[in-house]
Amino acid sequence: MMDELELLKKDWQKKEEHLPRLTFDEIYKMIWKKSSSIVKWIFYISMIEFVLWATLNLISYNQESFQLEKAWHIYEISTVLNAIYYVVLIFFIYKFYQNYKQITVTDSASKLMKSILKVKRTVTQYVWFNIGIFTISFLLLLYGSLKYGEESEKILSAASKSGNETVFWIMFGAICLVIIGLILILIWLFYRLIYGILLKRLRVNYRELKKLEV
Repeated sequence: MMDELELLKKDWQKKEEHLPRLTFDEIYKMIWKKSSSIVKWIFYISMIEFVLWATLNLISYNQESFQLEKAWHIYEISTVLNAIYYVVLIFFIYKFYQNYKQITVTDSASKLMKSILKVKRTVTQYVWFNIGIFTISFLLLLYGSLKYGEESEKILSAASKSGNETVFWIMFGAICLVIIGLILILIWLFYRLIYGILLKRLRVNYRELKKLEV
């Protein structure tokens, strides 16, 4: 039995000698090309997203929206928030482009690993910024509609007269938390789907580079 096993091992070793062997440089170049391509796609997607949100904002914003924001006393804050959003968005697009350029000129495995970690960190910050800005915008609209909206004033007045104002606020707060939670989960899943796949591939490349360094 042992003789047969040894023969099989020897036979496999002979076959293995004829298989093509990749050098360190060849493997590194393959990982580098894949990583560079992934970061380039992250940059392209961020550009598409910027144009998409800017277009939707321009289409949806009209005279009625302007008057509503004025009536709810949130126009100034909303304008400042939009300006901050687009400035930070442009900053992240620049960071994605910078990350891509850095990876394209990387000439060592250790530097490439650092670049991959930097890309991952930038994407994570970008996703959380978008979630944060949406939450603030939603709470701002909620505040304006609740405090200055005509329908809200009627509901609050009716709840106060019936002596159920405390119950109303508890129910209202609970409903808002559920709605905000669900929307945030959907946004997180959206970004997880778009950027998660690309980041997963980068993590695979990072692990391969770690093996090369061992």
